[in-house]
Amino acid sequence: MSKSPSTVQELQEGLRQVGYLPGESTALVSFLATKLGKPVLVEGPAGVGKTELAKALAKYLERPLVRLQCYEGLDEAKALYEWNYRKQLLRIQAGTGSNSAADTKANDAWDSVHDDIFGEEFLLARPLMTAIASPDPVVLLIDEIDKTDQEFEAMLLELLSDFQISIPELGRIEAKTHPVVLLTSNNSRELTEALKRRCLYLWLDYPEAEHELEIVRMHSPDLPETVARKLVEVVGMVRELDLKKPPSIAESIDWARALLLLGAQDIDQQMFKDTMSVIVKHRTDLDIVADRVGLKLSPAPAPAPAAAAERSSAA
Repeated sequence: MSKSPSTVQELQEGLRQVGYLPGESTALVSFLATKLGKPVLVEGPAGVGKTELAKALAKYLERPLVRLQCYEGLDEAKALYEWNYRKQLLRIQAGTGSNSAADTKANDAWDSVHDDIFGEEFLLARPLMTAIASPDPVVLLIDEIDKTDQEFEAMLLELLSDFQISIPELGRIEAKTHPVVLLTSNNSRELTEALKRRCLYLWLDYPEAEHELEIVRMHSPDLPETVARKLVEVVGMVRELDLKKPPSIAESIDWARALLLLGAQDIDQQMFKDTMSVIVKHRTDLDIVADRVGLKLSPAPAPAPAAAAERSSAA
């Protein structure tokens, strides 16, 4: 049995327990989605936790996650269903028998099997159909919906409104359970009003410094406090630059883990130079960040002269 939170606070705490720190608006909209049964359109820049929200909800609600990764040119055959043509052909051949040369026999055989080959056993379910037909409630993630075209959005409207799919050969298939549906968008294009009307709306942006610090602490609790604060400060400076790809929250977490493994006690110029590629992923961005951020950091402490070290050791 999946969970059903009774309050916003209960859901918020549940998401925290599975490693996702939601803001107040995120917790509220997620709670409403579970209670009202409406899909949620989650928009925001890449790397702010839109996909992770769906994963965290599935984990907290104890539901399977069904994910449809969108891309340009995605069609019904890859998103909804398609027919297993090989299996249908074998069924037809089995029904017509060995004497297929006789036209009357072939016609009679076809009459007996043409309805049969469009049964559910010949249907190949894709993510949307899987979510609708599942006997257990699921979380359906339609990821990066803005990469598809308006024709694909129009195909989604029946599913998002009534949680059903119409198949010409079979008729209408209604959801056996009510999925929690999240659609994510990086806001690369404007989505249709028809789609937006059917959804609750949530805008996710890069978190405030204290919120991100809390996220870093959760995933790297052994990182020194001064280093964690410096990390969040530096990431914020990097995001203010005009880059091809600002660092995501996941990359902040990766950087924290890398610094912890390296035993960093500070983020100085040398440490930043050595680990900058964890958060910056484009060649031109590396140069910009090194010039605009790296130079603002304190230089690495110079090693003590050998003579001074010897005197200190003798003393």
